Amino acid sequence: MSQITEEVLLTSQLDRGDLTLERAPVDVAEVVRSAVHTMRPQLPDSMTIEVEVDDHIGVATGDSDRVQQVLVNLLDNASKYAGGPIKVSAESADGGIRITVADAGPGIDAADRDRIFEKFYRADPQLRHAPSGTGLGLYISRELVERMGGRLDLASEPGSGATFVVELPRPSLPS
Repeated sequence: MSQITEEVLLTSQLDRGDLTLERAPVDVAEVVRSAVHTMRPQLPDSMTIEVEVDDHIGVATGDSDRVQQVLVNLLDNASKYAGGPIKVSAESADGGIRITVADAGPGIDAADRDRIFEKFYRADPQLRHAPSGTGLGLYISRELVERMGGRLDLASEPGSGATFVVELPRPSLPS
């Protein structure tokens, strides 16, 4: 119940523009490992998370706590919907850092991919197969990432799992 309340309050803050995010250096390797560490106790023993992050990948610009919140949400979704191994990786890309959370689950239909980041949208509206939730997690995650100057996208094909991609900028160099 507290998670639902927190998500509704955070959504309200985002919608009103009342949420202040830091724009500071984020140690990506540390944040990824911290998010995985947070999620491991909540996973069934049979589910594995593979982490591929170079300790020297460096920093991105953002709000460390909010980046971790986004990653925990993506890992939580992968564990609920995929039921199989999860792979988290981070790499330098296009002047920033790309973090991916990939699962080997059922994937997401094309019609749902277009709407998955909308408020309250659930890919399985009858909840036949989906776990409980508010339908706000991906909306919140995308809003947070975009407000940190990044992007959150999805690549998925039915039957081939889903890969969520978080791209964050690197700090600007002083001129």
